[in-house]
Amino acid sequence: MPRRTDRYPVKTANSLWHVYRTVPFLKVVRNFIVIQVARYMPFLPVKNMLYRRLLGMDVGPRAAVALMVMMDVMFPEKISIGKNSVIGYNTTILAHEYLIDEYRLGRVNIGDNVMIGANATILPGVTIGDGAVVSAATLVHKDVPPGAFVGGNPMKIIREGRETTEQ
Repeated sequence: MPRRTDRYPVKTANSLWHVYRTVPFLKVVRNFIVIQVARYMPFLPVKNMLYRRLLGMDVGPRAAVALMVMMDVMFPEKISIGKNSVIGYNTTILAHEYLIDEYRLGRVNIGDNVMIGANATILPGVTIGDGAVVSAATLVHKDVPPGAFVGGNPMKIIREGRETTEQ
């Protein structure tokens, strides 16, 4: 299944030259500052509060976002993280792509009780199902079924879904 993104063609120059027509400059500056503070924040409740209140993200209870995680600086409000999920060190979560002839925007939905290993990259328009495990350094370029264990670049399903336990 292809990623669910909205596509916006551009006619002159590459799409990154149109960036401040797609998102206000001051919003990007504000988001950048909040995200940089959150990247180093050692207190998970404070970090989650910054994501919820200042960036408009949907972050479930007991979600744990590790040190140095880079949220999408332009559209963080398109990211949701389910309850009791762990986002590993230095992971990047993108809700936008600026390409040569177009830019794309898409929601990223991370389910409940999901484990994402360190240095993963999650592309826009992806859903990661409840109880899934994403191996370290994985490029998540398509949906991850609930309970699956995935890894690699490009991402492959290593083990199909399994029963998840409510925590």
